[in-house]
Amino acid sequence: MRQPRHFDWIAPFYDRLASKPDGEELAALLHLPADGPLVEVGGGTGRVAAAVASMVPLCVVSDPSIPMARRASAKEGLSALLGSASALPFATGSVARVLVSDALHHFPDQPAALREISRILAPGGRLLILEPDIRRLAVKMVALGETLAGMGSHMHTPREIVALAEAAGLRASFREGRRFSVSVLADKPPA
Repeated sequence: MRQPRHFDWIAPFYDRLASKPDGEELAALLHLPADGPLVEVGGGTGRVAAAVASMVPLCVVSDPSIPMARRASAKEGLSALLGSASALPFATGSVARVLVSDALHHFPDQPAALREISRILAPGGRLLILEPDIRRLAVKMVALGETLAGMGSHMHTPREIVALAEAAGLRASFREGRRFSVSVLADKPPA
């Protein structure tokens, strides 16, 4: 697993730098409330998961950065664990909802991560991926900056993300997001 040093360094400031998530929009996209757990993979400080934590019986943030996970665990309604997106410590079919917010492009092995997310999703479960829209010039500049900073990021177009989710066994589509983002909705077929 690649050591996420960049995120270790920015953990103390991350919540102040990132925009506040829209809990109502997230709830609508994730079809919340839900009866089962929600896991935010690559969830950092848990700022996004915290916006919907009250709508599920258990909300877990998984992240490989110790400082980020510590900040997530300090938030009310969240549990945090250290982990790789490619090896999630959840039973097959045990998670109702998965959220990946501004993180997919940081996963070292994106196809493996999406296969793992598909594995833990319950039949009829939903994955929501929120990603910067690489088709926009401003996002291309951010991607260049992340490359120059040695972050190992790899951004995909919305159609490429849909294809990755479908290759993992999910039914996926995308919606244009606000300004510089895109939302990919991926559902696990019912049993």
